[in-house]
Amino acid sequence: MEKQPDTQQVGQQPQQDPQRRVLRVLVSAQVLGGLGAGATLSLGALLAAETSGSSAWSGMAATMATLGAAAAAVPLAALAQRRGRRVSLATGAVVSGVGALLAIAAASLSAFPLLLLALMLLGVGSATGLQARFAATDLATESTRGRSLALVVWSTTIGAVLGPNLFEPGAAVALVLGIPPLSGGFVFSAAAQAGAAAVYALGLRPDPLLTALAEQEAARPVSSAPPERRRGLRVLAENPTARFAVVIIAVSHAAMVSLMSMTPVHLHDHGAGLSVVGLTISLHVAGMYALSPVFGWIADRFGKTQGILCGQVLLLLALVTAWRGAESEAWVTTSLVLLGLGWSACVVSASALLAGSVGAAERAPVQGTSDLVMNGAGALGGALAGPALVMLGYAGLGLAAAAVVAVVVAWTLTRLASLRRSGPAPA
Repeated sequence: MEKQPDTQQVGQQPQQDPQRRVLRVLVSAQVLGGLGAGATLSLGALLAAETSGSSAWSGMAATMATLGAAAAAVPLAALAQRRGRRVSLATGAVVSGVGALLAIAAASLSAFPLLLLALMLLGVGSATGLQARFAATDLATESTRGRSLALVVWSTTIGAVLGPNLFEPGAAVALVLGIPPLSGGFVFSAAAQAGAAAVYALGLRPDPLLTALAEQEAARPVSSAPPERRRGLRVLAENPTARFAVVIIAVSHAAMVSLMSMTPVHLHDHGAGLSVVGLTISLHVAGMYALSPVFGWIADRFGKTQGILCGQVLLLLALVTAWRGAESEAWVTTSLVLLGLGWSACVVSASALLAGSVGAAERAPVQGTSDLVMNGAGALGGALAGPALVMLGYAGLGLAAAAVVAVVVAWTLTRLASLRRSGPAPA
């Protein structure tokens, strides 16, 4: 275990200094990590369609990326529990960078199976970003947990918005390197992930999770037994609040991935240029991250369940807009912005609720399980979205996803009414 900071060092607010440093490091790394994620979101579907020769396979880009994130969630969480967030996050960024290099090789060789593997490894970068948001809560207080988490989510905005607009710069780089035009953006992705890994490895000292675990151990009475180490699924089975938060995160992510992953293909098939596709995805990604501090403040100020309800309503509005305005580029773009905002409100509020519902010793395994379920749901949504687009069209896809979200809205309203009847309770 790493040496803990000396709380007697010079400084008027020594307890806040480690958290501030952690947030600065996480924000810096997420700017870089977001650049890689943004490029993958927009380029992956188009590269999958080009390499496979069919638009029906385009959904596999999101599917494989989310499967990769799901497969990495629990191992990265276990690594964090043993070695700390620093080692876990740096490892995830390195693996994602390798995936970007493999994507370039797959495009050059027109090897669709290799591209699927590359997209899986790139998905590990998403798992790393998800774990980074939880790392922001390790040393946060209950009254600031939502805002700390939201700040890290927000910091992804810069890179994630720039990523989908790397079509033309990527094509220029590809021309210089002699690789296919659509693979040029992954050069930026590989460099960004390498930079993020370096920031994590050098900056997260002291480690926030190891510090939180040490503080919990120091506060434990000497006569009491150490807390039992339980797997995430067991904790979720016994903790209804944590279980509710995980389901909200999973459904919100599945709805977002299913519609977002098919939007580039839908717009392209209807004659939209690459610049329009890139702008639409950029605005969507901006919606996902840019207002997350606002949603974090709402969660801390009014309650996590209220923040979740706000996000679910935005998701439902987005999907209904996609259903009714599928033939209009303007309405499709509007629906994607609303989709990003709804996802942000749900994930920020539900993640803060999840982090506060368990102790430090159970935080990493529960969060790993949450990310596994979240990305598994996203993978399922992405896998079903391709065939749904072919059979039902874009409007039908939006309507089907809206029906699922409507059920979750009703559940959230029921839970909120139950909380109000039971009187004041911790958020």
